[in-house]
Amino acid sequence: MRLEPVRQRTRIQIVQTGAIALLPAFFLTGPAWQGAAHEFIEIAGICLVFFCIIGRMWSILYVGSKKNHELVTVGPYSITRNPLYFFSTIGAIGIGLMYGSLLVSLLLGLLTYAVLITTASKEAAYLATVFGAEHERYARQTPLFWPDISLYREGPETHFSPKALKRTLLDGMLFLAAFPIIETIEYIQAEGYLPILMRLI
Repeated sequence: MRLEPVRQRTRIQIVQTGAIALLPAFFLTGPAWQGAAHEFIEIAGICLVFFCIIGRMWSILYVGSKKNHELVTVGPYSITRNPLYFFSTIGAIGIGLMYGSLLVSLLLGLLTYAVLITTASKEAAYLATVFGAEHERYARQTPLFWPDISLYREGPETHFSPKALKRTLLDGMLFLAAFPIIETIEYIQAEGYLPILMRLI
């Protein structure tokens, strides 16, 4: 029996549902780190989110609308078979750091990783049925998730999908949108309108 492509929308909805489920915790908790330490962690989170956005856009330039139709093995896809998922996980970790908590960063990172590594495994099974020996060679040489920079190789000039690039940019902005939301919650808590029931490291 031939496998069907993994439904990307389902994967996105799972991650979004998990993020929404964690949202009440942001209103009732606060970061334990204060002062310069808090600012440093927050800036580190912002840097990771920008790294996520740039990495996702770099990846989509190569795969664009080719996903499930053509086996892309160059650029970011030469160091990991799932660069979009890797950079998304980095973005989730960054959001936790923007909140100012190492614990929240770890939880968001693990949640995102768990969903995306499962999706990546299912996609690999599907691609194996489509591309056969070509995918088998690629899978032997290239990690499923965590990048191996030493494997990097560039390919010939590629054509990208403007529509896919635009969609990826908008998705990336959602990561960045977490910052003003977090800052607003911190302000409301500082003004005493919301209680802080627990501080997280």
